[in-house]
Amino acid sequence: MFKTILLPTDGSDRSQKAIDTAIEYAQMCGAKIYGISVAEPYPFTPLAESAMAIDPTVYEDNVRNLAQQHVNKIKEAAEVAGVPCEVSIVLSFSPDEEIINAAKKYRCDAIFMASHGRSGLSRLFLGSKTQKVLAHSTIPVLVLR
Repeated sequence: MFKTILLPTDGSDRSQKAIDTAIEYAQMCGAKIYGISVAEPYPFTPLAESAMAIDPTVYEDNVRNLAQQHVNKIKEAAEVAGVPCEVSIVLSFSPDEEIINAAKKYRCDAIFMASHGRSGLSRLFLGSKTQKVLAHSTIPVLVLR
């Protein structure tokens, strides 16, 4: 049985399914949940910077706030279910790496995460964060669709 579950979220409907599943599992098995949301930093490009009217600080504050809202959903649902839970947000261009790092940091024995189900060209060009976590994780990963 898994006792320490990492639960990454991006706030999507599929992530909500992973949240519900992880909390139900943790409630039945007495597990603890670590929730994480990875916010993407401002995509700085010097040439485009002069044409853009977006303040990088405001952008990053907004993505941090959004990531915090995502993990707050995990925290609130866990509290209602009586499941121990800690949450954090990280700013990074590599969500898959941050998920793997968090699993190590919190000594998790499983990762429950959503898949966006991309296929074909969109998967080829956009990549799959879930696929990258699966490829590099040394612990079990439960992928929910």
